[in-house]
Amino acid sequence: MFDAPVDAWYVWLGVAIASLVVFGVAAELPTTPPPDATRAVNTVDSVAGCEYTATAEQPLSAREIKLDSRGLGLRGKGGTAHAAFVSDSVVPVGSVDGSKRDTRLRRVLNGTPPDVVFDSPTDFDSAIRDEQNHRAEWMGADSTLRIRCVSWGSRCDVGLVNGHKPNRSPHSSRCSLSVSDS
Repeated sequence: MFDAPVDAWYVWLGVAIASLVVFGVAAELPTTPPPDATRAVNTVDSVAGCEYTATAEQPLSAREIKLDSRGLGLRGKGGTAHAAFVSDSVVPVGSVDGSKRDTRLRRVLNGTPPDVVFDSPTDFDSAIRDEQNHRAEWMGADSTLRIRCVSWGSRCDVGLVNGHKPNRSPHSSRCSLSVSDS
């Protein structure tokens, strides 16, 4: 008695609208999972907490990365993921155009011994403190996260991490890190 007749125009209009809503929701669902920030953080922690000089690379699958001394965030097609470092000796390495200090830390990350790049352990410590205190911002991510554990002077077992593309991102004017994500 209260049923709508199937041949009524408003029934067909309602079915059409409901179908469009269902299609819209299905089309907006992510087709890929978010990048794996936990795996990247585990790799960083395993190298940063080492007793000897060690290096590692972790593939990344993110479009952008946010990296500081406490943790990292990865942003990709499937969403955003964050994870915190267990190690307290992680130092994100940037490369600001014209900055001698950031360029020197990048050289150490790339394999040059710190005593070749820096004049003294105090100079090395100063560069590390400066980088640990920078404000993290979202930047374009490289395809690989690079980590190197370095010891020199009073700083033992410092984990240098690079995760942004060498080119400056439009999202940041502070630094650029080399990171890759897969």
